[in-house]
Amino acid sequence: MRKTERHRVAEHNSLWHIYKTVPFWKVVKNFTIIQMARYTPFLPMKNWLYRTFLRMKVGEHTAFALMVMLDIMFPEKITVGRNTVIGYNTTILAHEYLIKEYRLGEVIIGDEVLIGANTTILPGVTIGDGAIVSAGTLVHKNVPAGSFVGGNPMQVIYTPEEMEQRNSTDEFWKDSL
Repeated sequence: MRKTERHRVAEHNSLWHIYKTVPFWKVVKNFTIIQMARYTPFLPMKNWLYRTFLRMKVGEHTAFALMVMLDIMFPEKITVGRNTVIGYNTTILAHEYLIKEYRLGEVIIGDEVLIGANTTILPGVTIGDGAIVSAGTLVHKNVPAGSFVGGNPMQVIYTPEEMEQRNSTDEFWKDSL
């Protein structure tokens, strides 16, 4: 289950209340920084931009691939651990605007996580340390540490125990040690 704060709105759909939710100039600043970072090939610069201007928590040696799209309105609600890879064109949302309400939720991505390309992460989820998220996955619930998940809807493909077993018997790993 995702952990989000729900805020009801009256009259029009919640997106019409956007600038009651978040200041216009914050959105402009965040959009500009995110667009610059999406295209820069310099990983340390991206992390610096995210930490400095968006107030995100980003661990050391984390890599955001080209075209990663962060939540423009609430990037400060995103935390990414150390030595994590966020794949090409992934979207990480900390908000969702619906008809009668909007929802806000922290997104916590652990250490040494691999997020495949074109993944969408919804607000209010936690992805545990060492997890692998397959490309094209819609992450709509928490991901257990060490597991391998994928699909739409997201499903556990391998539990942490199965992943450990696979890695211990994998010929690639034996040959590379």
